Amino acid sequence: MIYEDQHSLKNLLQIKAQNLGFELFGVAEIKDVPELTLFEKWLALGYAGEMHYLAKNKEKRIDPAKLVENAKSVIMCGAYYHTDAPLSVDHATADSGWIARYAWGDDYHDLLKKRIKSLYAYLQEVTDGRAAGRYYVDTGPVLEKAWAKQAGLGWIGKNTCLINKSKGSFLFLAAIITDVPMVADQPTIDHCGSCTRCLDACPTNALVEPYVLDANLCISYLTIEKKGSIPEHLRDGIGRQIFGCDICQDVCPWNRKAAKSKEPAFQAREGMVNPSLENILLLEENAFREAFRKSPVKRTKLSGLLRNAIIAAGNSGLSRLIPFLKKYVKCDDETLNEHAEWALAKLESSIDLNREDKR
Repeated sequence: MIYEDQHSLKNLLQIKAQNLGFELFGVAEIKDVPELTLFEKWLALGYAGEMHYLAKNKEKRIDPAKLVENAKSVIMCGAYYHTDAPLSVDHATADSGWIARYAWGDDYHDLLKKRIKSLYAYLQEVTDGRAAGRYYVDTGPVLEKAWAKQAGLGWIGKNTCLINKSKGSFLFLAAIITDVPMVADQPTIDHCGSCTRCLDACPTNALVEPYVLDANLCISYLTIEKKGSIPEHLRDGIGRQIFGCDICQDVCPWNRKAAKSKEPAFQAREGMVNPSLENILLLEENAFREAFRKSPVKRTKLSGLLRNAIIAAGNSGLSRLIPFLKKYVKCDDETLNEHAEWALAKLESSIDLNREDKR
């Protein structure tokens, strides 16, 4: 081994993580934490919506030892993705949609998986191959935010996002679960105070109480994870969000001076900021694949993005979008038919209202 004790091992890993491009690093001791129990209650209340995979691997999410035998530590790393581009709550023309900031660039899974894999390889190197473990980037049964809080990377805010006091909440997380004991960091204390800006700003009231999100009402869930028809009573609240939502982060005071990423892969691609609804509604399969190659947006598939854009068009108040919607009334996709009929009815009853101030 090339380290003297747990402190020196942690220092070596932190330096390596920074060299790999991670801006945040911390270590959590594996033990019972409140978020694990809260997660079970959250599932029991049905707040996971149709994300049944969360319940399927519940035991593994609650107990990392079911992922790595004799697990002792969780190494948490964070990377910023904020940029200089506008916020979702800034003024925008009524013919534009909104794609969540995290999806403006390349798919973060690809980049961060390479980084965390390299960090895990380094852990094995400095322990002479004795370290057992597994690494994850938002794809495995790991409660990343809970362990990031325990590792001192931030606190879980009332909007349920991890918030770093000096860097904000526009963060990607990566984790290593290992059987190597290390000096743990202190959990971050809550700094939300009496602020309720995120709860007040949510258009669909998805934050049913501080620190509790009902995914069934969340615009991010509805426009990315939800399959098929979006409940009609939620469509007005979706506004012109066509992939994800940043509102509860954009109004957060801790993001006023959020750290900005220098990583080229996270910078906005052309057409991703305030995208034209007309352009989205004209997309066909090949053009969709090309436009969103190696992008998180491909997760929703063309049909999902079109469904969302149809809702956004209905909420735009622009009569010139009516011809773009009419073709979907007669297409082969029943979900698009139904959403297009709703959008047309709404537009025809409120032609050319000024909706520029409502995203």
